[in-house]
Amino acid sequence: MKNYAIVLAAGKGTRMKTDLPKCAFPILKKPMIKYIHENIEKSVIDETLVVVGYQKEVLKDVLEDRVKYVVQEQQRGTGHAIMMCKEAMANKRGTTIIMLGDMPLIDAKVIDKVVNYHSDKDNDLTVLTTKYQQPKGYGRIIRNEYGNIEAIVEHNDCTFEQKKIKEVNTGIYVVKNHLLFKEIDKIQVNPRKQEYYLTDIVSIMKQAEYRVDAFELWDSEKVMGVNDLYSVSIAEKYLRNEINKMHMLNGVSIVTPETVTIGHNVTIENNVTIYPNTYITGDSVIKSGSKIGPNTEIHSSLIHNNVRVQHSLVFDSEIRSDATVGPFAHLRNGAVIGERNRIGNFVEIKKSIIGDDTKASHLAYIGDTTTGTGVNFGCGSITVNYDGINKHPTTIGDDVFIGCNTNLIAPVNIGDRVFIAAGSTVTKDVPAGALAIARNHQINKEDYSKNLITPKDDRK
Repeated sequence: MKNYAIVLAAGKGTRMKTDLPKCAFPILKKPMIKYIHENIEKSVIDETLVVVGYQKEVLKDVLEDRVKYVVQEQQRGTGHAIMMCKEAMANKRGTTIIMLGDMPLIDAKVIDKVVNYHSDKDNDLTVLTTKYQQPKGYGRIIRNEYGNIEAIVEHNDCTFEQKKIKEVNTGIYVVKNHLLFKEIDKIQVNPRKQEYYLTDIVSIMKQAEYRVDAFELWDSEKVMGVNDLYSVSIAEKYLRNEINKMHMLNGVSIVTPETVTIGHNVTIENNVTIYPNTYITGDSVIKSGSKIGPNTEIHSSLIHNNVRVQHSLVFDSEIRSDATVGPFAHLRNGAVIGERNRIGNFVEIKKSIIGDDTKASHLAYIGDTTTGTGVNFGCGSITVNYDGINKHPTTIGDDVFIGCNTNLIAPVNIGDRVFIAAGSTVTKDVPAGALAIARNHQINKEDYSKNLITPKDDRK
């Protein structure tokens, strides 16, 4: 029989005070529900159902068709959300783990542990619990004199004595499907909040003499809920420490790791050095021998071997082996930097393929351009790709020397071994081997300044 997951993600999350649905809010630049789903995919779960409601289109854009969806139009509690799944889960024999969409720290190991525990014990219902020294706001686990779980009582419904209990409900349950949807309709609306609490399923199944058990998780941080922007910062700190630790144990040198943020999906080979105040996110890959930072941001980019990037931004781009980038360079929108390139101070490269052994050492903009090898961009060189309506390409051949303050007005093709004089504005194609000079003749008008400038001695 199959293992299923139901992820509850229909709520608005008013405490987040943002326009996004809570479960789509980014943690290290990735929607928190994506962490949950990626770990579900790595676990023993075979099929996932996500309950959506508020701004459901946003969550569907995040998870796409990798899951199935159930819509909870009115958010009337967690029990009501499971009721909405009854039709979609009809005739699906097996086990379901019920999870919350605002728990980005839970990993595949925890999912596997509680599902396997449930199976090994042949439980009908297993509640994942943990302990907090200050459990305010959490539902308490009520056990009988034999230590067996009897019920879950929400914090606001607890007696004074029950509020002293440290063991709390995480909101994660594992249950046999046929029993869950047989008993779910027995949940009564809570008179205080007019909602259906899924927590009531524990006492309902206990009274029906099903086998109800609890699995206590020692690492309580993994099941923390993210409910406001402060808890976002706590979750990010936890993830940052765990991810950095993993990379350092795998041979990555991270200088001042408390200042370095590395995303959940980043791949870094050994013998890489990450310097302070560096941010690497998305599906970035950093290969051996590279040195990244300080003060650098890389997102969804491929960095090959022995690359040096410092004080720069690299977004959705590729830097090939032995290239140097920065300081203060900006690569974006699919820029590809060839081997042994030198991309220096205040150079921006956008949607361009730059051939090997090319230099743009300072103050240049290269957009929508393809270059050959051995090209030199002088200081202040620009490929003028935008005419106010459309973008146009520039093509540059091998071994081209582009003088300082040159404008290449696209669309334009520059052949191999071309020299372009400094200060030129090139509007026509240049054939191979040519020297292009495109500037007005200099005119000197002698003694002209005397008509414009008052001698210093005559100034008052």
